Amino acid sequence: MTLDPVVLFFVLGLLAALAKSDLKLPPALYETLSVFLLIAIGLKGGVALSKLSGSAVLWQVVAVIVLGAALTLLAFAVLRWRLGRADAAATAAHYGSVSVVTFAVASAYLSRQGVEAEPQLTVFLAVMEMPALVVGVLLARMGGDKRVNWGRLAHEVFLGKSMVLLMGGLLIGWIAGAEGIKSLSPLYIDMFKPVLSLFLLEMGLLTAGKLAGLRTQGLFVVAVATLMPLLFAGIGMAAAVAMGLSVGGAMLLATLCASSSYIAAPAAMRIAVPEANPAISLAASLGVTFPFNLLLGIPLYLWLAQQVYA
Repeated sequence: MTLDPVVLFFVLGLLAALAKSDLKLPPALYETLSVFLLIAIGLKGGVALSKLSGSAVLWQVVAVIVLGAALTLLAFAVLRWRLGRADAAATAAHYGSVSVVTFAVASAYLSRQGVEAEPQLTVFLAVMEMPALVVGVLLARMGGDKRVNWGRLAHEVFLGKSMVLLMGGLLIGWIAGAEGIKSLSPLYIDMFKPVLSLFLLEMGLLTAGKLAGLRTQGLFVVAVATLMPLLFAGIGMAAAVAMGLSVGGAMLLATLCASSSYIAAPAAMRIAVPEANPAISLAASLGVTFPFNLLLGIPLYLWLAQQVYA
């Protein structure tokens, strides 16, 4: 198996940080790259979605929302064996939610393999964030007397940077269509993979910093962070078959289910479940699951989809 060049940039950053190199990207550049990727993903999905009937995918969106909630409940049941309620609920919210960067890498990998996917997968990416965070908060508060500031939480979920940029790009692409964004294509379409490679270089540096947290969390968290993506990918694959998605669509939905959030979920859990230890969820999601999906999971999910559809 030959790794995609953009993934090799992640490996470079990871190895550089582990070797204690002084390699760093300016914080402002990291923010700029993340803004670019979110807008680019949204625009591409919106343009493709403009060619479809909205009613044709409505029931799929509802199914994906239910799927996100179900994955959170399942993750909580597994994590509760060894973790307290707050930590299990917060970590489950990370795993019921999704990773935009993992989705971007999977989309680039599909493109490299010449495999197409349905445009509504970008919509799935956006809507799977919400149910996981809400269910995670409810699980943390069940049986307790602490109140949740739902207004503040809703603001974080629906008006957070990632959601605004992703949905904003989706809406602009849908309204403008392919002709309308043609002048933007040299930046947002042609430059997508080069920008993604720089972002993954930074993610490699960041991931190395989270590996130290695994020493205090034990083998259980490492095992869960490795095995749960495989289980969730299988569930996502089954859901994709039931929805009638293509091979590419099934692979991307499996990747979404297997991924875990390390941007929106930590911010929301910090507000709603402040007693949870963020070191556990971030060490699992960013220290183990993210690199696992990039290096092994994404090619595996495509192979699995091809076998299922064969």
